[in-house]
Amino acid sequence: MKQQTTHNQNARGNSWIAALKFVPLLVFALLVIVVKLDLLLAAPIAVFTAAVVYMLTCHCSFEEAFQQGLNSVKNIVLIFFILMFAYAVAESFMATGVGASLICIALKLGITARTIAPVSILVTCVLSVATGSSWGTFAACAPIFLWLNHLVGGDLLLTTCAIAGGSCFGDNIGMISDVTVLSCGMQDVKIIDRVRHQLVWSLLCLLLSVFIFYFAGHSLPSIPGDPAAAISKIPESAYAALSEEKPAALLLLEQVKNGVPLYLVIPLFVIIILSFTGFHTLLCMLAGVLSSLVLGLIAGTTNVSTFFRVVVMTGFTDAGAWVIVMMLWVAAFGGIMNAMGAFDPLAKVVVKISRNVPQLMGWCGMLCLVGNMALADEAAQVATMSPIVRDIVEKNVETDSEEDAYLLRVRLATYTSSMGIYGSELVPWHCFPVFFAKISSMVYPLHEFTTLEIISRNYMSFLVIGSILFLSFTGLDRMIPGFALPKTARLKKHASGKVEA
Repeated sequence: MKQQTTHNQNARGNSWIAALKFVPLLVFALLVIVVKLDLLLAAPIAVFTAAVVYMLTCHCSFEEAFQQGLNSVKNIVLIFFILMFAYAVAESFMATGVGASLICIALKLGITARTIAPVSILVTCVLSVATGSSWGTFAACAPIFLWLNHLVGGDLLLTTCAIAGGSCFGDNIGMISDVTVLSCGMQDVKIIDRVRHQLVWSLLCLLLSVFIFYFAGHSLPSIPGDPAAAISKIPESAYAALSEEKPAALLLLEQVKNGVPLYLVIPLFVIIILSFTGFHTLLCMLAGVLSSLVLGLIAGTTNVSTFFRVVVMTGFTDAGAWVIVMMLWVAAFGGIMNAMGAFDPLAKVVVKISRNVPQLMGWCGMLCLVGNMALADEAAQVATMSPIVRDIVEKNVETDSEEDAYLLRVRLATYTSSMGIYGSELVPWHCFPVFFAKISSMVYPLHEFTTLEIISRNYMSFLVIGSILFLSFTGLDRMIPGFALPKTARLKKHASGKVEA
């Protein structure tokens, strides 16, 4: 009886410790979701909270606790260099007219009420890949396509949700998105390998989304609209709002209004082609920057002094002013939380209910989705959940080769990115639908948009999240070229006969 009492006391003590380890995540979530504190401020507070909890539960000094965060940051140093170039590419593509040329090409096709939603998602998908900015893509395209939708008599919410879904495509599969870069860095995989892994699946999701958006609006009129007339209808208040919220989008909008040479689209293909031929990511981005400069000089959209002193410098400065600093703190937070085993209870549940590798991987995807809902920020989710799901897989899955183990990490990078980006569009309190609703209401003041409206017909997000989870749990991902998990992957059997959390 005494032994039983002691056992119960130990169990209660362990439960309190497990609950205490979860406190930093609750603090992080409250600061971001309830207090609406910027991530750049919320993350440091969460880090120090995690360090204190680590000191209490692991009986160590602050130096030892914070070192766990530093160890996590050390693993992603390359990410910061790539991010600086990614931001420089985005700025150069915006400034020289690469992004505007993509929109101009689409507007020349002749858009009707029936086709405006599918055209919107196609244009925003390509533009987001080119610029690596979901918010910038949405802010630049919403004024054009929402007012064009107004002129041709299209479905307002259908078009808005198409723009929202397409704007995140580049954040999920592009080469220069901060979330793409971070998700790959946390799993120690090459960006191009992850792109190749999910390329066919991502394109199938896009193709199905285009069909769904077209079918949803097939009963609408088929009379072509005038893009010039739509742009002329954009009110001055919309330009003022964009000037405050997203100045780069305002520049792109002006370029579309004035027109740019269509050959300015070439730098986008330079990056894509070099990436698939095996060049290092930094070299691909450098080629994109330089090619946009050369073509911008030919088109007269930039000059050498402005390009380097303003455009490239702005990209580097913007990366260092927010995203890199934020990722330093968020990565440190994830490192401390993982070091003290804060998520072990969740990991044990996932391992216990998984009967095979596809199920285990599917539940890892679900953990990423839940983490995104809890933190309401895709970058925080990637940095926090990446080490957790990686630890679960490395402890409980064995393969016959390092190449197969690497492929599992590639899939984990896909989960963290996809659940972070497209999962965010399905969470009403997340910053993505909040921003999209805010920008839409500003540039199209005839309707007051809500986050639930942004979610309601966001078919692209539903397809991405639903399909990757379904394909993972069922093992049907093997039917998608390049998307299959390694055949040699199997759950480990430990001394107890069970898998390990």
